[in-house]
Amino acid sequence: MLTQINPRPSAATLVRMRAPGLLLICTLLLAACSKPAEKVEDIRPVRVVVLNPANADVTSEFPGAVQARYESQLGFRVAGKIIARQVDVGTVVKRGQVLMRLDPKDLQLAQAQAVAAVSSAASNRDTAKADLKRYQDLRDKNFVSQAVLDAKDTAYKAAQATYDQAEAAFKGQLNQTAYATLESDVDGVVTAISAEAGQVVAAGTPVVSVARQGAKEVVVGAPENQVDKLRGSSDVQVRLWADPKQVIRGTVREVSPIADPVTRTYAIKISIPDDTPNVKLGMTAYASFTSKTSDNAIKVPLTALLRVQDHSAVWVVDGSTVHQVRQVPVQINGQHGNEVWIQGDLRAGQQVVTAGVNQLKPGQKVTILNAPEGSLPPGKAVASPPLASNNAEPSAAAATGGAAR
Repeated sequence: MLTQINPRPSAATLVRMRAPGLLLICTLLLAACSKPAEKVEDIRPVRVVVLNPANADVTSEFPGAVQARYESQLGFRVAGKIIARQVDVGTVVKRGQVLMRLDPKDLQLAQAQAVAAVSSAASNRDTAKADLKRYQDLRDKNFVSQAVLDAKDTAYKAAQATYDQAEAAFKGQLNQTAYATLESDVDGVVTAISAEAGQVVAAGTPVVSVARQGAKEVVVGAPENQVDKLRGSSDVQVRLWADPKQVIRGTVREVSPIADPVTRTYAIKISIPDDTPNVKLGMTAYASFTSKTSDNAIKVPLTALLRVQDHSAVWVVDGSTVHQVRQVPVQINGQHGNEVWIQGDLRAGQQVVTAGVNQLKPGQKVTILNAPEGSLPPGKAVASPPLASNNAEPSAAAATGGAAR
């Protein structure tokens, strides 16, 4: 029996057999010699503003419209059908000028009836008076009793009362007939028309609005959280949309006690001088109310505010060399444009973040972009972010984008 002997493997075969093991050993050696990856510290670029002392003026501005101080809504004092409208919106009218007319036929018939009633009552009164005179003569001759004379006297007094009643009714009907013509009771301008010819209206229904000439005012709507502050404002300035350069001094005349059911704002009426030129009814106007802030109120850009749960806050930068931020709750005292007045645990000279507020957390390290002059103590430099290639300064757009990331 022959035994088969395997030939000795070649060198190439041995290399192939040992290659995976050698590769594993090399990998382990390299892993043991390599250093761990360094952690990159998260430093956010931000923009800041230096807080300045407060106790300055806060201006609140609201849009409104010019209106007449006195405006009457006129209506007929009797019911009827309108047969003529003799004015349009914007018509300047004089006192006693006819605005509308009702169909007077029914009123004229009632007047004729009243005239007939007066005539009948006058006849009965004259007859009773003549009878009384005759019976007085008969009584003087003792031809009739005193009781008969008293009856005639009573009949005459009743006829006289009936005449007086008919005459009063006639005068009332004359007034009713005159009420078929609607006249302006003041010199002014027609601002609205609520009915047209052919329409049947009830007594007292407003059909024409007339604004009295002379005194004008600006009416604005204020939110409920500022009504009390604006109520006592003594410095009110009014500007017209048609002429924004013209500044008109105004005075708060009236503040509505209830809110408008649609806008939920309170109407504030501001009186302006009667001799103010170029002011017409219906013009768009803006009223600015100026008031003093409290002693510890500070002005910051609106972008510095951060909403945290149920209150507002700002980020304050602490540290002279290593800048870190901390959150400070604040209370808003007023706003004008893109600036807001706040009050809280702040003091003049502190730095408040104005860009990148939503990407920060308490204790976050930051680097300040374009630090304002005087934001750091003397001799301290501001840490700047690495510059781009070729030592080019980062653009404003790039800086803004870096702060927002």
